[in-house]
Amino acid sequence: MTPLENDLAGWFGDNLWAIWGVLSLGLATAEMLTLDLTLLMLAAGAAAGGLTALVAPGLLWLQVIVSLAVATAMLGLLRPTLLRRTRESIGYRSSVDKLVGSQGLATAAITPNGGEVKVNGELWSARTMGPGDVIQAGDPVEVYEVDATMLVVYPVTGSAQHRELEF
Repeated sequence: MTPLENDLAGWFGDNLWAIWGVLSLGLATAEMLTLDLTLLMLAAGAAAGGLTALVAPGLLWLQVIVSLAVATAMLGLLRPTLLRRTRESIGYRSSVDKLVGSQGLATAAITPNGGEVKVNGELWSARTMGPGDVIQAGDPVEVYEVDATMLVVYPVTGSAQHRELEF
């Protein structure tokens, strides 16, 4: 080992709190990309490991145990509560709920038994609302409801300009 590598390894060994801090900040930053609250809970565990490193600098096993315990508790107790409160808040609509009322284009014939539609650039399985309805490929449709992973659609009546739109 060169003197620089030895000094760097010695510094990290003496300052494990810095590694925990970088890990915590990295996880919290990555959370901004997912917005699922999972990485944020792991970041809290890493922060707890860092605080433990400040209190007990030589006990790596204790830092890891505290970090895992806090992350597990946050994932099991706090995250479900936060997600439930978010989903129950006034005005919250999931991305699937936002499909209702969207317009799309039938990419295959749609019957009460099934078909395919393109909405917001995504292909979805679809079925018509009425028992005898049939929507031809290329016809514009509007989403009435989301039934599991299938969209319930009805034809959009009006001018032929809808056929030229690229959904």
